[in-house]
Amino acid sequence: MSSAGAGRPLHIVGMGGTVREGSSSEQALRIAVAHVAAAGATTRIFGGAELAALPMYAPGSGDRAQVARRLIENLRRADGVIVASPGYHGSVSGLVKNALDYTEDMRDDAAPYLAGRAVGLIVTAHGWQAGVTTLSALRSVVHALRGWVTPYGGVVNSLETSFSGGACGDDVVVAKLRTVADEVVRMAGLLAAEPDVGRESPGPAEPVPMTTRVSCVLGTFGGAAEQDDAGEHL
Repeated sequence: MSSAGAGRPLHIVGMGGTVREGSSSEQALRIAVAHVAAAGATTRIFGGAELAALPMYAPGSGDRAQVARRLIENLRRADGVIVASPGYHGSVSGLVKNALDYTEDMRDDAAPYLAGRAVGLIVTAHGWQAGVTTLSALRSVVHALRGWVTPYGGVVNSLETSFSGGACGDDVVVAKLRTVADEVVRMAGLLAAEPDVGRESPGPAEPVPMTTRVSCVLGTFGGAAEQDDAGEHL
């Protein structure tokens, strides 16, 4: 039984897919999330249809669509997250990136963005190169959101593997997806047992004046900062 302590089961949120019904990325996500649920966690999936209903994220807007409110509500409750993206031109799809941008609404939370949450990553792509570069890009995004990315990332080459009716006949791929799920559950349980780990907000960093930053960089080369004809530091 996956527990977050005090008898509460872990809550894991899955998000991903494309606007195409039955996309390989969403089917892969559902296999991973089903494995999490079988371990005893509560789950909520935001698939392609719901992600497509999200308006483009507008930071200053306080009027959120119902699907956006549901997404943020579940992410705030989440002990772990599984994100599945297709590889589009070597990077994360706009649909998935827009959904992740909504975590900006959590910036002032006690656990801002994805802080203190285990995050597993799945990428499906038409070839290994696109899959690996997209996984790297997705890791960078989640790190920027302070999420605890699990060590194993699942890359599925859709040239070699197909999904049908929510199932995959390739046992190696299924094992990959279950490994992502297992690591999310394990890490989420460890983080939930230490609720303060990774969830403290350091607060906004004070901006460093541009002249100070330039001087520091130039100073690393052992010389004084040069000036242009107007006397401004270069």
